[in-house]
Amino acid sequence: MRKNIVAGNWKMNNDLDASKELVKGIKKSIKKLDLKNTRVVVAPTFVNLLSVAKKAKKSRIEVAAQNMHQADNGAFTGEISADMLKSVGVKSVILGHSERREYFGETDELLAKKVDQALKNKMEVIFCFGEKLEERKADNHFKVVESQLKNALFHLEAKAWKRIVLAYEPVWAIGTGETATPDQAQEMHAFIRKLIVDKYGDEVAENVSVLYGGSVKPDNAKEIFSKPDVDGGLIGGASLKVEDFVKIIKAAE
Repeated sequence: MRKNIVAGNWKMNNDLDASKELVKGIKKSIKKLDLKNTRVVVAPTFVNLLSVAKKAKKSRIEVAAQNMHQADNGAFTGEISADMLKSVGVKSVILGHSERREYFGETDELLAKKVDQALKNKMEVIFCFGEKLEERKADNHFKVVESQLKNALFHLEAKAWKRIVLAYEPVWAIGTGETATPDQAQEMHAFIRKLIVDKYGDEVAENVSVLYGGSVKPDNAKEIFSKPDVDGGLIGGASLKVEDFVKIIKAAE
């Protein structure tokens, strides 16, 4: 049975003190909640992972990294390996975020290698994908999403999908204030799940959490999360405020 997940991607925000305060506030607030079917994840910047992981101990909060290199180790200045992440208690990693694709040129082929590396190290992957505005306007959004998924993930064996979480993020709705309607989100999420059914069968598809990642806020979260194929969200700006993030968590449960 798949779980709902509310994951906060903090991006390049929050110094050490701000990160500690934020996770402390989330920890205190969700301690009072009876979360039976919702996982809570936060993804701080690399330099704050260890401190946030320590603060999150003995709580419902899981800590993920925002990126990871595809090699075990080596002369890759500025990069972070799976072993490094695991050594500070991080067991999940976000891969394929649209900002990594857009600003750092990450391709489906590169992401396939990163996914393989994460799975080899028994890490969970929160895999991001989604179309740009011009691709949706050209009615190519389904083709784009299908291509991204097949190129980066469909080489995996069925058992590997136990460590895969999908995050559909329409690029035109990230940080823009624009949001796909709940029906648009459901339409794409149902399409995604059907792709997995066709490749791997019903059991794999029914157990994969598919998150929505496009300007989710406290006032629209409940309606978006109410759709049958939307299993929570990858949250950007709203994850930087304790009150907003906790309201979104409540909406998922």
